[in-house]
Amino acid sequence: MIDKIKGCDELLTAVSHHKKEGKKIVFTNGCYDLIHIGHVRCFKEGKKLGDTLIVALNSDRSVRTLKGPPRPIVPQAERAEIIAALACVDFVTIFDQDDPLEIISAVKPDILVKGGDWALNTIVGRDIVESYGGQVIALPLVPEVSTTRIIETIASHLSPHAS
Repeated sequence: MIDKIKGCDELLTAVSHHKKEGKKIVFTNGCYDLIHIGHVRCFKEGKKLGDTLIVALNSDRSVRTLKGPPRPIVPQAERAEIIAALACVDFVTIFDQDDPLEIISAVKPDILVKGGDWALNTIVGRDIVESYGGQVIALPLVPEVSTTRIIETIASHLSPHAS
């Protein structure tokens, strides 16, 4: 499982081998802070679209920038290990930038997938992927499931005013 977690150079070497074997590369990315069923379904559906599923994970610093303190709840090493434990995920990589543009440009996936909370025209990397004939797909969203909602539910149960 831990061998699924790759630094950028290791990932690019593995992707190159997979592409030479004719495998279709699927890529998705996110913070994945508190993994929930929406994330898992996105990974499973993404994997069905190709042969190799890469999940790029925002670093702790990147999550803090995007979501604000006290996020992330779960440290990047643990988030990476949890995602790597899923059978449908082939590789996990951590990126420190605020968006995945650099890693998408390097990997050049055949298919870029995101959850349905992203409109196609807002998916980072869409222009790059479509420029070489790749596909960009927004997968169906699981209604009323989000990390924010989970955090809010936990907080409401811990509140002294909760009954």
